[in-house]
Amino acid sequence: MLTTLIAALFTALLVGGVPALSYSSTRNSQVRELPRLALYVSAVFSQWVLTVLGLGVVFLVARDVFRTGFRAVPLVDALGWAAGIALVSLLALGLVLLGERRGWLPQESELVSLLIPETTREKVWSVVIVAPTAAFCEEFLFRGFLLTQLNHWFHSVGWAWVACSVAFGLAHSYQGWSGMIRAGLLGALLAYPVMRFGSLYPSILAHWLIDAVVLWLGRWLIPKDASLEGRLPE
Repeated sequence: MLTTLIAALFTALLVGGVPALSYSSTRNSQVRELPRLALYVSAVFSQWVLTVLGLGVVFLVARDVFRTGFRAVPLVDALGWAAGIALVSLLALGLVLLGERRGWLPQESELVSLLIPETTREKVWSVVIVAPTAAFCEEFLFRGFLLTQLNHWFHSVGWAWVACSVAFGLAHSYQGWSGMIRAGLLGALLAYPVMRFGSLYPSILAHWLIDAVVLWLGRWLIPKDASLEGRLPE
């Protein structure tokens, strides 16, 4: 009974609490006044706190996540799947950004623009610290714990896949509706090798590649909104 309650509470945190916190950041004007590196530190810290809590929950109630989520995968398979997912995702993102520039799709949210690194120092921070943190923490939490737990409750990997992807999309509510939809679709794509190989490694690597490329090239991909000039100190 206690283990079920712990699992349910942590699941509720991922499905409801994280999206609520993400949305609240869009309503907090003070966030927009912080230096970009401070935003990075805050994001990295909060993700690791949640992940450490998740590791404790998994140790207590879902140790099979350790056995299956970190199962060894042949290096060729891991690299191949990671590269393939990253390529498909980046091509799709390119089409979305093209649509935004042509006015066919909504523009990126203000917070997304604020988070894009501009200086070399910020780019190094984003690629070396922010991107790998997001890759490991989000894959462990959503494709590791949440996908496994929902599959256990639903007795259906398909429904677990859908619910996990929706939750991942909602967790990116600070990116607006278009960003949530993109994140949900990306989450579904990242879940596939986890279900195929029973391992998080291909998805973690793919996630890092995607974030690293987007953050490094971000200002070229997403020009800074003129209305934000001078609002974010370096």
